[in-house]
Amino acid sequence: MNEAGSATKNVLNSETEIRGTLKFAGELTFEGKLEGEIVSEGTLHLGDTAVVKGDISVGSVVIRGKIQGNVTARDKIEIKAKTELFGDIKASKLVVEEGVTFVGKSEVNPNKATPTPPPTPRPTDRPPETARTPDLGRPPGR
Repeated sequence: MNEAGSATKNVLNSETEIRGTLKFAGELTFEGKLEGEIVSEGTLHLGDTAVVKGDISVGSVVIRGKIQGNVTARDKIEIKAKTELFGDIKASKLVVEEGVTFVGKSEVNPNKATPTPPPTPRPTDRPPETARTPDLGRPPGR
């Protein structure tokens, strides 16, 4: 029996195959195959046998197995050894163990910082013109 406020823990074993969107609350350990997307504000644990073809958007995730898709976590992405991840990742925090195969772009931004644009040049900031030898009215070559 769950007490009020306690997190729900769910497990889908390696014999599970899903096509479509997987939504859950609390915590989910997924060991199966999924073609679609995973969406939750909770915590996802992808096991060694997990194969996901699709995007993942969760609160936080611990990744093992094979993933082909983008992974976004509001808090943290933790990628364990032997994981194969082909896709972009975006999170506040990132942990990557040795032995991971990761092909994609990453955006890790713990302070939610935004890039500052480069300063726009003022008219007085023009680069100096190239120096020229004054023409003194002499014919060339003299």
